[in-house]
Amino acid sequence: MYYISNFSHDPYYNLAFEEYCFKQLDPMEQYVLLWQNERSVIVGRFQNTLAEINADYVKRHGVHVVRRMTGGGAVYHDLGNLNFTFIQNRQSEQIDFRPFTEPVVKALAEMGITAEISGRNDLTIGGKKFSGNAQYHEKNRTMHHGTLLFAADLDAVEAALQVKQDKYASKGVKSVRSRVTNIREHLERPLTLAQFRDTLLEHLFAYQGEPVREYHLRDEDLAAIARLCNSKYRTWEWNYGQSPQFNVRNNGRFACGGLEVCLQVDKGIIKECKIYGDYFSNEEPTEFEQKMSGVKYESEAVYDALHKAGVARFFGQVSAEELLPLFIPSVYREPLFAYIRNAVASRESIEHNKT
Repeated sequence: MYYISNFSHDPYYNLAFEEYCFKQLDPMEQYVLLWQNERSVIVGRFQNTLAEINADYVKRHGVHVVRRMTGGGAVYHDLGNLNFTFIQNRQSEQIDFRPFTEPVVKALAEMGITAEISGRNDLTIGGKKFSGNAQYHEKNRTMHHGTLLFAADLDAVEAALQVKQDKYASKGVKSVRSRVTNIREHLERPLTLAQFRDTLLEHLFAYQGEPVREYHLRDEDLAAIARLCNSKYRTWEWNYGQSPQFNVRNNGRFACGGLEVCLQVDKGIIKECKIYGDYFSNEEPTEFEQKMSGVKYESEAVYDALHKAGVARFFGQVSAEELLPLFIPSVYREPLFAYIRNAVASRESIEHNKT
C-alpha cells in the first residue's frame, strides 16, 4: 500500500485528485489518501443538489458545493474535518464498508477511543456520528472514502445542510441527518489535526503490517488532475446539472393578489413554468412562463431572468426580488438579495464592456 500526500484545501481539485488516482494509477497497487477541504458541501452522486443545501447559508458564507463520484448523502467539510480514501482491487461484488472502516476503528482504539461501526456506512462514538462513508466501483477497482470530524464547526454542519425539504417534491436521494461529535473531544491526550493525521496514517499501515510508503505523482499527473478539475468538478453542469428531475410548488401574496409558481426542473434547468393565482393583470402569463423556461435553476440566473422578463408588466407592483423566493424557496434573506443583485450587475457590466 502507498500513501499519496495532497495538502490542497480546494474541494474541486481534491475530488479530481481522488478520481484521477482511482482511475489512472497502477491498478495492481493499493493507495490511501488523507486530505482536507475548506468549507464545502459535498453532494452525493445521485442527489438533487438544491434539495440538499441551505442555499442562503451557502451563498452568504462562501461555502463551496461540489458533487462527488460516490452515492450516499450530502456532508459538510471544513478544515476541522479529515477525509480518508482507500483505493484497491475489488474484493467482493457486494458493497462492503467494513474492510475500510474497521482499520479506522482499530486506529482510534490505539488512541484510546472506542468507536463503533453503525448501520451500513457510519462510524459513531457513544452513539454520535463522526464519520460517513461511501464507495464507488469500476471494473475491478474499489474507491472507498469517508469523513472524520475531528474539530469541525458542528453548527455549520447543521446550518449548511438545513433546507425546507417540504418545498421540494424531489425524485433524488435525501440525506440522513443525525447527531454528530468531534473526535478531539474524546482523545485521551490533546492532538492537533496534523498530529492526528500522522498518527492515523501510521496505524492504517500498521494494520496492513507495512511501514508507511509514499507514492509521488509526476508533473504530468498533476497537470492531468488540474484539467479534470476544471473540465468537470468546477462546472455547474456537474455540480448542479446532474441533479435528478424534481418539482417546485410555492405561493405568496402580493399587491396584485395571490401567486402560485409551479416548476418542473430537470438536470438543473427549468423545463416548465406555470403561474396560477387570484391576482389581477392585463397580461396573460404565457409569455412570462416561456421566458422562465430554459433558465438555470440557481439564484443569479433566475433573478436575472425575472429582471429581464419585466415582472411588473405581468403582476403589477411586484419586483424580481419579491418573486425570487417563490422560484427558489431557500432564498429569503435581504443580504443574499444584495449579493445576487451585485453579481448580476457585475456580469451585465462585463458583457456591456465587451460590446
